[in-house]
Amino acid sequence: MKSQQKTLSADKVTKLVTFLEHSKGEDVSLTDIMSLAEVMASSLESHIRAMDKTVYHEFMSIADEISTMKREISALRPADMRHNAIPDAGRELDAVVEATEKATNIIMSSAEEIMGADPSDAEAYQAIVNDKIIEIFEACSFQDITGQRISKVVHVLNVIDERVSTFIDRMKMNSVEDEDLEETEAERRKRELILHGPQKEGEGVNQSEVDAMLAELGFGEENEKNTDKSDQNDIDALFD
Repeated sequence: MKSQQKTLSADKVTKLVTFLEHSKGEDVSLTDIMSLAEVMASSLESHIRAMDKTVYHEFMSIADEISTMKREISALRPADMRHNAIPDAGRELDAVVEATEKATNIIMSSAEEIMGADPSDAEAYQAIVNDKIIEIFEACSFQDITGQRISKVVHVLNVIDERVSTFIDRMKMNSVEDEDLEETEAERRKRELILHGPQKEGEGVNQSEVDAMLAELGFGEENEKNTDKSDQNDIDALFD
């Protein structure tokens, strides 16, 4: 029945189109136009209904994906990271820098006072040394507090890394290649001027390599012995 309706509708549409084509330049009745519109609407009804279902399912799928993404973003707790976790980590690092600087100043000041003390008065000198050594030991206790602060910062970074990694996995973003971003002038300057701290074990230049470099430049152990010997000979020659 439906196939017959579609066939009849198509035939009727063809006839109406042919009639309208032959009626160019002539007056076309409103009845003909309405008939064409009615047949067209009837012919497209089943197609539109099928399309409506497809579009509906597509929109529902998109809505589900959006809801899932909202849940994943909420799981990241971005507001907490922005207003609490990251600012707290920054304050902890500032406190580490401040405590380290304060302890360094105390240690250096105490060492200078020991070096500048008068050893002629043994009792007074010993008292000064004992007091300053105690101050140095007390200043060294900063390591325990700064260690705890740094542990907090590391914990925050680990939490952020875990949340972001989980989000990437669930959003199936692992296959997306990272875009190569051009290095800015400020980033290049920071990279080139960065201060390098103590090397990790197994990295950097070891003492044997330094000795080899000095030997190539003529500053080896044998050269020092020869230099000392020649200098002493020159001195002895002055008194001959």
